[in-house]
Parts: sequence; structure tokens; C-alpha cells
Amino acid sequence: MLVLIASAGIALLVSLLATPLFIRGFARIGWGQFIRDDGPQSHHTKRGTPTMGGLIFIVAILAGYFGGKLVGQDPPTVPVLLVLLLIVGMGVVGFVDDFLKISNQRSLGLGGWAKVLGQLVVSVAFGVLAVTVPVGPSGRPVVDPVISGVRDIPWLDLAPWGALGVIVFVLWITLINVSAANAVNVTDGLDGLATGSMILSMIGYAFIAFWQFNQSCFTPGAAEEDLFRCYDVAQPLDVATLAATIAAALIGFLWWNTSPAQVFMGDVGSLALGGALAGLAVMTDTHLLLLLIAGLPIITTGSVIVQRAYFKITGGKRIFLMSPLHHHFELKGWAEITVVVRFWIIAGLCVAAGVGLFYFQWQVATP
Repeated sequence: MLVLIASAGIALLVSLLATPLFIRGFARIGWGQFIRDDGPQSHHTKRGTPTMGGLIFIVAILAGYFGGKLVGQDPPTVPVLLVLLLIVGMGVVGFVDDFLKISNQRSLGLGGWAKVLGQLVVSVAFGVLAVTVPVGPSGRPVVDPVISGVRDIPWLDLAPWGALGVIVFVLWITLINVSAANAVNVTDGLDGLATGSMILSMIGYAFIAFWQFNQSCFTPGAAEEDLFRCYDVAQPLDVATLAATIAAALIGFLWWNTSPAQVFMGDVGSLALGGALAGLAVMTDTHLLLLLIAGLPIITTGSVIVQRAYFKITGGKRIFLMSPLHHHFELKGWAEITVVVRFWIIAGLCVAAGVGLFYFQWQVATP
């Protein structure tokens, strides 16, 4: 617990206190946001606002986690190191995309396929390491090749498939990560919207991982009557520590990112947070539960897919005034802060439903 509290505290302080320094530095070197001409007209006043703020909370997350480990004199664990690798790797892809946007002064950075290729490389590397790197004295891999919902689904165990099963599982992890990263990227369209919703998601995963620690199959002296529903996941307390650290770093960032935002997270931030979501889902064996824990990004991305599909099918008609969904409500006359807060409420309800489903499954589990 000391490491968890220390890590979250350090991340919060670094993010809260260092962000103004980063903002001044970004403004000095000209890292300002470029606004699309086809976006809401009210957004053009945001042109030039410092962007790439995701660098700030990535630094805060790293400083918080490793700082907390030093305070508690506890070594880092493999599962969390892999998730950090995923966060940083996706952040690098986003950084390149943001840098090209700023350099070329246009709303497009990396080409579509180049951006996806970067995400695929990082995702595959994470997936391969997750199923091959040994952890603990048993030498078992960090995660088993089993597709999970609220926990592992026995009939979706890919281990009997051998090498083919491992390949399919790595592709599954890749799909989760790329989907989560782009969903958060689409959600990052209003001041504080993505940041606030991700804080709620990270708090949800902190609870899930901490509960798994309390009900771990490896906890000495665990009650025998509960062993049939214990959790066979690696280092759940450290995973909870990382989730809490990310939430704390984002809280500090939100102080400056809330409307009117003094800094935007950029793709470096949104892709990194998508990686964090996917990594935590993989490490807690809650793959499909991510649909609820990341409910708002899923809904927002769904609105884009529906809009494009309907546009093509009907030859130019639209369901929404503009997609993603938050822009639709802006054009209907909602104030930006109203959209953000109401969407935060939706995000919170989705996270609560996900955590509730997770706990409900534990309660109703039978031997």
C-alpha cells in the first residue's frame, strides 16, 4: 500500500507542478494546436494552444511509479514494466504524428497506414512479450493465451492450439490495443473530455486489480472456501499501483486541461492512454470488460462508424450534425463544458457498470 500511495502522490505532484513549465516550453518552441477548418467554428479560438501535453503525464507516470518503488524499496514487476512499455511505445507513435502536424501546419500528421503500422508494431511487440516473458519462480508467462470477459473464458483457451493459439492471441491483443488507442484519440476533442473519462477508467481498473490482489490464488492463508473463485493473475497489487498512478497523473493534468484548456494532450497522450487501457485489460484478464470500462470512447467511436456507414449507404445523408458525438451536441447549442460534464457522467456510469459486473461475477461464482 505504501508504494501505491507514494506512486500516486508523486505522479500527482509532478503532473500538477510541472505542467506550467511544459506549457511555457511548448509555447516557446511553437508546439501549438492546429485546428481543422471543417470542425466547429467555436474551436478556432483554440488555435495555437500548446499541444503534445501527453508528454507531461507520461513523465509523471514514470516518475510516480519508479519514485514510489524507491520509497517502498520494492522492485518493479514484469507485468507493469510491459504496460509501461506499451504506454511509451504508443506515445512515441503519437509524438511523431503530432510533430508532423506541427511541422507541416496541417491537421494530418502521419498517413493513415503509417500511423496504424506504428501501432501494430508496438502492439505485436507487447503481445509477444506478454505471452513469452516468464514471471515468478514457476517461470510461467505474464499472461496465458486465454481470451477473457470478466475473467478467463475456459472455452476460449488458445493454449491447446500450440503456436497457432499464441499467434491468434497476440493478434487479439493487437486488436484490443489498436481499438482502444484510436477510441481514446477520437474522444479527445473537447477540453478535458478524454482526460476526465480516463481518470474514471483508471480508478475502475485500480479497484479491479486491488480486488484481485485481495482474492489472489497466491495469497498465503487465503480462505479455502473462496479458492474456487480466486484470481490467477500476475502481480495484481502492482497493476493496481500503476492504474492509481495514471489516474493521479491525469488529475494533475486535468487542472490545466479543463475548459478553457491551457494545454492539449495531443495524439502522444491519447494513444498512450489507449495503450494503458489495453495493457490493464490484458494484465487483469478482463478483455471484454473493457467495453464498459472504456464505455465513453467506445460510444464516441461508434458514432463515427455509424455516421460514415449511414453516409455511404444513403448517398450523403447524416444521422448526426457532426461526428464524433460530442461535436453533434456542440452544434445543437450545448455549451462545451455542458457536453464535457454530461459525457463524464456517462463515462462514470459505464465504469460503475463494469466494476459492478466484475464484482457481481465474483459474488455469484459457484464451485
